[in-house]
Amino acid sequence: MKIVVLDAKTFGMDLDLSIFGEVGEPEIYTETKPDEVSERIRDAEVVVLNKIKLNETNLFHAEKLKLICVTATGYDNIDIDYCRKKFIAVCNVRGYSTQSVAQVTLAMALSLCTSLPQYSEYVKSGLYTQNKAANHLEPVFHEIFGKVWGIVGLGNIGRQVALAARAMGCRVIAYKRMPEDGFDCVDLETLCRESDIISVHLPLCEETRNIINKEKIAMMKKTAIFINVARGSVADEKALALAIEHNRLGGLGIDVYETEPFDEEHPYNRILNNPNVCLTPHMAWGAYEARVRCIREVCENIAAFYDGKIRNRVD
Repeated sequence: MKIVVLDAKTFGMDLDLSIFGEVGEPEIYTETKPDEVSERIRDAEVVVLNKIKLNETNLFHAEKLKLICVTATGYDNIDIDYCRKKFIAVCNVRGYSTQSVAQVTLAMALSLCTSLPQYSEYVKSGLYTQNKAANHLEPVFHEIFGKVWGIVGLGNIGRQVALAARAMGCRVIAYKRMPEDGFDCVDLETLCRESDIISVHLPLCEETRNIINKEKIAMMKKTAIFINVARGSVADEKALALAIEHNRLGGLGIDVYETEPFDEEHPYNRILNNPNVCLTPHMAWGAYEARVRCIREVCENIAAFYDGKIRNRVD
């Protein structure tokens, strides 16, 4: 069974990918340009990918292809309708990055609430030594104990963030289409108005695209911290940048973008150096342990498929 891995570089170059040899004959490419996809998958029975887009254009000649495995939970880069029509199975990986994304979400919130980079820079710059004072308390920072943390999306990651937020003394409210026992579920407008910290943990689909729009952002407290570690397109990036520029938000933490990487014209370039902004390069999912789990899960998906079992199928 020929397994073609298209963009191994996106898994991190520190992983041992020889595990694919346990379930087939791997052909591993560090990266693949769009115009190289068709030729590389032409004889593949299994394709493994992360960010590459697969659709009718590049799948058309892959006549031996039986299974596509995405090394992620989201699969909006794969034309599922075409795969169904051609009887190509598609598997994702669920739950592998829960702890990693929750950890980065919490880290972003704590860093923005406590202005840690600014305090660290004060010491590194030598000002702490030069000013001779035992302590320094500018900028002012606040406890998150007693604050309201609004969670948009209560999947595995959202629940883990809720657990962490509660442990820090926050009152958690959540937005979920179907209310869930054990959570104070509210409508999105209420969540936007009442929350001191808002974190988004939604998959991208037509219903969630731009669900955080300029109207919702306008409802948020001027002191609110907004964090998106889900998909860039679930929030209006222009409106978020404007909110920061006009002091309509207290802080912004973003790990995901509509276009990755974003270009020089992107509105976030205007706020890169704002002290209340934390932008990271789509890394929240990628703790070493999470990536190891992900690759193992993909291999189990492949083995299950060839054993005639249904596992993590999304087609």
